[in-house]
Amino acid sequence: MPLRTRLLRILGFLSSSLVTALIIVAIAFRFLDSPGEKKMRKDMQQMAEQYGFMQKQVNDLNKAVGELEDRDNNIYRAIFESAPLPDSVRYGKNYSRIDMKKFAYTNTDELAEQVKNQLGALGNRIKTQQQSYDTLQRMVQMKEQMLASIPAIQPVSNKDLSHVASGFGYRIDPIYKTPKMHTGLDFAAAIGTPIYATADGVVESTGYDDGGYGNHVILNHGYGYGTLYGHMVKIKARNGEHVKRGQVIGWVGSTGKSTGPHCHYEVIRYGTKIDPVHYFFNDLSATDYERMVRIAASSNQSFD
Repeated sequence: MPLRTRLLRILGFLSSSLVTALIIVAIAFRFLDSPGEKKMRKDMQQMAEQYGFMQKQVNDLNKAVGELEDRDNNIYRAIFESAPLPDSVRYGKNYSRIDMKKFAYTNTDELAEQVKNQLGALGNRIKTQQQSYDTLQRMVQMKEQMLASIPAIQPVSNKDLSHVASGFGYRIDPIYKTPKMHTGLDFAAAIGTPIYATADGVVESTGYDDGGYGNHVILNHGYGYGTLYGHMVKIKARNGEHVKRGQVIGWVGSTGKSTGPHCHYEVIRYGTKIDPVHYFFNDLSATDYERMVRIAASSNQSFD
């Protein structure tokens, strides 16, 4: 066989082998991963799983914070008659509600930025909610102080309601025997019976009024409330003293314009004397309250 023919055959074989090798390599690159690609694909799969987990965490956090915000606005703030926080405060001035559909399997940088922004927004909402709860705690403390400052017990021990002698309204004056406005409740009791402050407050004044209340004490409870206790045999409270509900401020007597030992008790709201019968809710059940109202409404003669 001539040399030229041999060379052509060898060249053809090498060419076909090279083409076959290239085809095999192309197929391998197309359908088979290299070690680096296998590692990259595994890393991408782990990232996808981690992203899915993070997305679920963000969803759960959003749900939890949303429930806290809803409870804050619609329950806690409603109890204290406080306006709910607007979304512009909770989410910031340029707020927009979180849309989880915007999360997509994009490149790593965009994914990290999305998660960072969402977690930052959640952090701001949680901080705002914490501040809101701090405000509510202060409201609770103020509410407790206010409730303690509202007259809510009887000025003398009167569990069986037997000491109510005369109520609020027009009654027969014991001296002049003519109808006259009686601006409080009379509690008949033995001389020396303790008289209690009906709410927390400050002693506004004490003194003696010969033609009226005799030895008497006036308490300022704040929030527009005041109380007066008259005809004491002896005063215990002192001007400017801070007193607590249930604290003894004096003892029943019959000083001043009085026809018998009793405590004349008044409730004053923003300077107006009102019926004290509605301010014994710490002392009376619903049944006792109805009975007290009936007793106080009796058209009898007052003690002063």
